[in-house]
Amino acid sequence: MTNNTAILVVSFGTGFNESRRLTIGAIEDAIARAFPNYDVRRALAGQEVINRIKERDGLAIDNIKEALERAANDGITRVVVLPTYLVDGYEYGNLEDTLKLYGNYYQQIALGKPLLSDDTDFDAVIKAMTGKTASFDDGKTAICFVGHGTRAKSNRVYAKMQMKLKHQGFNNYYIGTIKAEPSLSDVVALLEEKGCYHKVVLAPLMVSAGGHACYDMAGNKQESWKIALERKGYEVTCILEGLGQNAAIQEIYVEHTRRALRCIS
Repeated sequence: MTNNTAILVVSFGTGFNESRRLTIGAIEDAIARAFPNYDVRRALAGQEVINRIKERDGLAIDNIKEALERAANDGITRVVVLPTYLVDGYEYGNLEDTLKLYGNYYQQIALGKPLLSDDTDFDAVIKAMTGKTASFDDGKTAICFVGHGTRAKSNRVYAKMQMKLKHQGFNNYYIGTIKAEPSLSDVVALLEEKGCYHKVVLAPLMVSAGGHACYDMAGNKQESWKIALERKGYEVTCILEGLGQNAAIQEIYVEHTRRALRCIS
């Protein structure tokens, strides 16, 4: 361990154990490999997720406050907090507020940025997304990445992602959200306006492929994206892989950690 410094990786979390291992766990492992002299720790922000995992599996995972208190009790004096959040929405603001409460616990606390923070991030994420799905881009297939969405101002990142995809020539790629805009109906309107698609590929624009991806996007209920698009006559393929499974995405989080470490070095 270097200078009693820890890297605390904060994720909202998912109760889907395999997805958590393949996404959040993979990001944590990538950070640990990149910074072998630092203590890499986990915290989840979703208390309901934490409770469900503990009740179902008997596995205790720290929430953010518990992780910060545990690190201080273990003699950690400096901590870098790296959120795996997609955007700087309400959860990111809550994290900032929580860290302010623990300023007296540490000599230094540095907070890393979410995945989509600047133009370099957008370009890197687009490269990772399109590279993973390039085999589907045949001119007759629409590739739709579906995010959670937020009522916070940061929801504008989804429109920015769509704009950047278009400007980079990825004309068969579409961005939608489950809880905000662009909505399912917005995306369907764009597909019908284009009029050339027979197939649709759905993939999560989320770190983990948890409940929203498996049920709201790819589920068999009438309100899911999959069923709604099938009713429109499209052949739908669902890719249930969170962004965190993509090695190129993991490297973006590593770079964000590196930037945050510079703040306390």
